[in-house]
Amino acid sequence: PSLFQRYQRNNFMWYCILATDCNDSLTLRQKNRPEHLQRLEKLQGQGRLLLAGPFPAIDSNEPGPNGFTGSLIVAEFNCLSDAKEWAEQDPFMLNGVYENINVKPFKKTLP
Repeated sequence: PSLFQRYQRNNFMWYCILATDCNDSLTLRQKNRPEHLQRLEKLQGQGRLLLAGPFPAIDSNEPGPNGFTGSLIVAEFNCLSDAKEWAEQDPFMLNGVYENINVKPFKKTLP
């Protein structure tokens, strides 16, 4: 079934997780990245991940030592509180990579 069909059947909704990194987060990012990716891959395997990725600190796909300033994750959850709980348990949040997170409902329109 398509994501839209699953949404209707299970009443899932998309949520945007917008995270802001602490200053000089690159070393912490590298250290905690495997566990962070594992959680995202689990969502992807469940068909619940629309997109995920970091914000480079400079105008480049490979920012090198400049690192990243945060991340964007758009994923399906049952409700806002579930999305917030999932985000708060992310290794990047628990280990100080993220300074803060903002979770909002998201309505996918295109494509």
